[in-house]
Amino acid sequence: MKYKNAVAVIAIGVGVIGYIPYISTIFNGKTKPHTFSWLVWGVLTGIAFVAQLVGKGGAGAWVTGFTTLVCFTIFTLALLKGELKFPLTDWLCLAGAGLTLILWAITKNPLTAIILVTLIDILGFIPTLRKSYSKPYSEAAFTYTMSGIKFLISIFALETFTAVTIIYPASLVITNLGFVIMILYRRKSLAFITSTKS
Repeated sequence: MKYKNAVAVIAIGVGVIGYIPYISTIFNGKTKPHTFSWLVWGVLTGIAFVAQLVGKGGAGAWVTGFTTLVCFTIFTLALLKGELKFPLTDWLCLAGAGLTLILWAITKNPLTAIILVTLIDILGFIPTLRKSYSKPYSEAAFTYTMSGIKFLISIFALETFTAVTIIYPASLVITNLGFVIMILYRRKSLAFITSTKS
């Protein structure tokens, strides 16, 4: 048990290291978080946190609880300093996330619920993905890298290893690190286009 607690604390520490520069760059205007994404992520991680507690996830759930607090903090900052112009696709993703959330609320099956939560998370990621594809410097690759690592570590802190406790954090490892690859690729592509024009 002490081993699991230590792993959870390490995962939270990785998260802190990743989020501090992200939040500081929001204040200096370099990072522009997408309000919709952080709202969806805050709600989802809160739900996943409760689900992990019910599913006896143990110390591994601490990471999800910590992330919930951070998501709502960044959502608040996004309202003040983030992206506030939303195209139709972003509204559709938010509506889709809301609809899926309703389906999650009425389902009785924990596995179905966690799959729906994972789907909602992906829908919530789309506005940030769209924004960052055209503005790859508006998000901090370091923070998303650390977030992916944080959730990877958190899996090893879970007290019970079941599909219900593992699917959501595993999906966050994939989406966060996949997002980082996209950002870095776009930055490199834009730098190449700029260099060929000069």
